[in-house]
Amino acid sequence: MPSRKNPLGNHRILVAPLDWGLGHATRCIPVIYELMAQNAEVWLAGEGSQEALLRQEFPALPFLPLPGYRVKYGRSAIGLIKNLLFQWPALSRSIRREHRWLEKMINEYHFDGVISDNRFGLYHSSIPCIFMTHQLAIKSPFGKWTESLLQRYNYRFINHFTACWVPDNEKGNDLAGDLSHPKNLPTIPVSWAGVISRLKRTELPEKKGHLFISLSGPEPQRSLLEDKLVNQLSHYNGTAVLVRGLPDASRLIPSTNDIHFYNHLPTDQYEKEMAKAEYVISRSGYSTVMDLAVMGKKSILIATPGQTEQEYLSRYLEERKIALSVDQSEFILQDALSRAANFPYCKMETTGNKLSSVITSFLSTLKAG
Repeated sequence: MPSRKNPLGNHRILVAPLDWGLGHATRCIPVIYELMAQNAEVWLAGEGSQEALLRQEFPALPFLPLPGYRVKYGRSAIGLIKNLLFQWPALSRSIRREHRWLEKMINEYHFDGVISDNRFGLYHSSIPCIFMTHQLAIKSPFGKWTESLLQRYNYRFINHFTACWVPDNEKGNDLAGDLSHPKNLPTIPVSWAGVISRLKRTELPEKKGHLFISLSGPEPQRSLLEDKLVNQLSHYNGTAVLVRGLPDASRLIPSTNDIHFYNHLPTDQYEKEMAKAEYVISRSGYSTVMDLAVMGKKSILIATPGQTEQEYLSRYLEERKIALSVDQSEFILQDALSRAANFPYCKMETTGNKLSSVITSFLSTLKAG
């Protein structure tokens, strides 16, 4: 099929992030800005919190409703694993449904290319479709043989796409370890785009004893951690800002003179509040990890229980002295801060971002078509 340009003469690109937490949407923000900088016409797709966040960031961009996978997580690690296994048939149906949805949207809106952040069904034989992920390898609590099986299954989906973009540095100065640098790669071309973040390091003075807490991820674990932190902050002698990661929520937690709660903050405010903090407390979701690395912040990471990717990342980053890791079940704020005060933090070099050149190459391929 020949490339079909929009009336302005620019290529029309659809960008759609996965709906598991906000991280997939936030790391699409720099991708979208770079596409716009290179004169692409960007359309977005999603629902719920991801839609609310992207609409706030890009109010002028067209948005298409696309149901998410809507995976439900358990209240415990074993419950999470059981829930994922139980929901796999529904997840498979969601992937097939979004593939049919994309066929319809291409026929209706004439997209020239697609960038899918971990949405397995958004591929099409007639136009270039990019799959963006840091998780080429999938960690499993059931041994190496299951990890090998999961990787083969993962690659069955990824290999439907034209190419794969990995938001990490080349091996040796990476953030995701084995997840983004497995021994075996997909059969499609793989490009490492470097550490990408919607944030830019801001040279603001840090305030001693000031905390920035960023919550995210699926329920009910997001709320379980929020309840624990809110309770412990009530006894904290310093100051703190807690961002709940709920851009579409209406309920507010009352703030005090020292502790401020926000459902969501726009990128510029989020960046400034993080910059002022002595320590950042957050999940070890990979998009958050990239934000922390770019901002050069000392962090305390709390992996979502049973989410093997986050558990691996928190251990890997602690081993490299990039972040301190604390289990959610054992988290006590004052103890965690005491450990952080004695932790030998090492800041990671995040220069060498290749996102611009990766997107330039992608768009030139469209022009050549």
